[in-house]
Amino acid sequence: MSTVAAILKHKGYQVSTVDPTALVSDVAAMLAERRIGAVLVMDRAEQMLGIVSERDIVRCLAANGARTLEMTAGQLMTRAVQVAHPDTTVDQAMQMMTAGRFRHLPVIDHDTLIGLISIGDVVKARIIQQDTVVESLTAYVAGSA
Repeated sequence: MSTVAAILKHKGYQVSTVDPTALVSDVAAMLAERRIGAVLVMDRAEQMLGIVSERDIVRCLAANGARTLEMTAGQLMTRAVQVAHPDTTVDQAMQMMTAGRFRHLPVIDHDTLIGLISIGDVVKARIIQQDTVVESLTAYVAGSA
């Protein structure tokens, strides 16, 4: 069974972060420029405080209008962030994301942030798993015919 560690090995360990004082307008610009869906909000001690996603910004815009862009990441962020670990399976990560209705999952190893995976990463890994199973079964059936 594939794990979060395998996803990170393939996609890389880069994580975009912002300070809690970063303006939402700057966070939105970063998301657009880097073509990513979320950033982690970290304090100066590199401790994760929360996450700001495209969805968070859109929801706040709907509720507060243009004032949202003047808010800080610390004001807007989701504070209760679920995390995965390197040995979390792809299926477990998918279940967490589906049940929690979120699309980004920080990966922590021994209290240290090592990566961030998205639902797209998880779906891609799951498709690769399924393709491997299909190829194995096809080879088995073809060999036994």
